[in-house]
Amino acid sequence: MRLFAGLRERAGADHVEVELPAGASVADLLAAMGTTPVGELAPRSCIVALNREYAGADAVVGESDEVALVPPVSGGDHSVRLVEVVDAPLDLATVSAAVRDARAGAVVTFEGVTRDVEALDYEAYAEMATEKLRAIGEQEAARHGLCAVALVHRFGRVPRSEPSVIVAASAPHRGEAFAGARALIDRVKAEAPIWKVELTAGGARRVEGTLPAWPA
Repeated sequence: MRLFAGLRERAGADHVEVELPAGASVADLLAAMGTTPVGELAPRSCIVALNREYAGADAVVGESDEVALVPPVSGGDHSVRLVEVVDAPLDLATVSAAVRDARAGAVVTFEGVTRDVEALDYEAYAEMATEKLRAIGEQEAARHGLCAVALVHRFGRVPRSEPSVIVAASAPHRGEAFAGARALIDRVKAEAPIWKVELTAGGARRVEGTLPAWPA
């Protein structure tokens, strides 16, 4: 079976092999995927293509069929509900509400809050940062089987105890929601073109960061 996008990354390969009895259906195939590296993502958030056509759950998988597992496609992915890079206070309730979903049994949010110093001054390449946050959201939603995600980041001055970044993830179960939210914030911190300066009574200090990895 061919794999693409987040499924390929999760499996570390562009295909997996699955043994099925004669006459097995697409539903049987998805159930069997639980024992492969893509795990439970397959039956929850993917569809199957047989011979380059999307197939229903009752379709029979033939021995000579070309089979592919298709995650949400970029052009039609509605899992990213809210992405903002703004010079204004952030509201946790708004971000959390954006990821509520009838399929979700768990919602996890994370706030990155200014601490220790009087304020942080953030500078952002806002247009690129917005696109990067959206891409991160789409990729992690597919990788972790999330129902919805939201990512917002502030620029400008953020006083002590106020949030500078909030991410939220909803999923059918808490494990995926926790893992997805952790992946979102880790990648935002590592990849978004946003910089900060610490402001204290003694002056200002630019916080050293890390250079994002070059594309492969």
